[in-house]
Amino acid sequence: MRVELNLPEPVREPRMWVKDQAVLAMAFRAGSIEMGLHRSEMTRVTYDPGAMALVPRHLEKWFRNEDLHALCVTISDAALAAASNGASGEVELRRVDNLVDARLGALVQAVNAERIAGFPSGRVFLDSVEQALAATLVDGYAARHRPVRTYRGGLGSARLRRIKEFVDAKIEDELTLCEMAQSVELSTAHFSRMFRKSTGESPHHFVLRHRVERAKAMLRVAEGRVLDVAVACGFKTQQHFARVFRRMCRVSPTEYRQEFLRD
Repeated sequence: MRVELNLPEPVREPRMWVKDQAVLAMAFRAGSIEMGLHRSEMTRVTYDPGAMALVPRHLEKWFRNEDLHALCVTISDAALAAASNGASGEVELRRVDNLVDARLGALVQAVNAERIAGFPSGRVFLDSVEQALAATLVDGYAARHRPVRTYRGGLGSARLRRIKEFVDAKIEDELTLCEMAQSVELSTAHFSRMFRKSTGESPHHFVLRHRVERAKAMLRVAEGRVLDVAVACGFKTQQHFARVFRRMCRVSPTEYRQEFLRD
């Protein structure tokens, strides 16, 4: 998934928009953009804050952006194919202007919040959001409807053990949803569904919980800086580590260490 900020351009000459993958764009404030198949035949489309546009893959149009602030999220073909349960052929999405969808909007807002923070949660978070976006788009906006296959049960104990060992071994690294799925030889979409069914939590939350548990063990030792603990547990910044730790443990890392040593 690619995340790009689309800002108004001082150059008023239209230019060609060519995308080889599907794009979901959300307006941050009221604004408009001109688009058309030909430079001489462009139509102005106005967006309210929060309104979105779904642009299917391989669309070629002229556009001119004079006052629209928008976030563009590119959804990979692989994510769309996985969301359609690996059905053969390309997943065709409909073009939709001024799209209003509460679930899609919440997911794009989550991506934007992550962008503003500097992408501290890593690839596994963005991969999880991309899978959720792809599933919603395939379910509600595919040009050709494909039935969704259902699965019984969840991951077996052997696969769950392999996932835990894989996460423990890579706790300091940037983990991706694809790598976790490959470690148990499953497709990304199937793995995500089966993992939640087996554990009751998302892969992203599972990784965060294991990182926090590793951090708690390290914090119970008096030596070592909190920053070193954060890095050793796979957090990009001390601020992100402190925020996640407080959310899960109700205290800051420093407070946790002080309480443990005092007790």
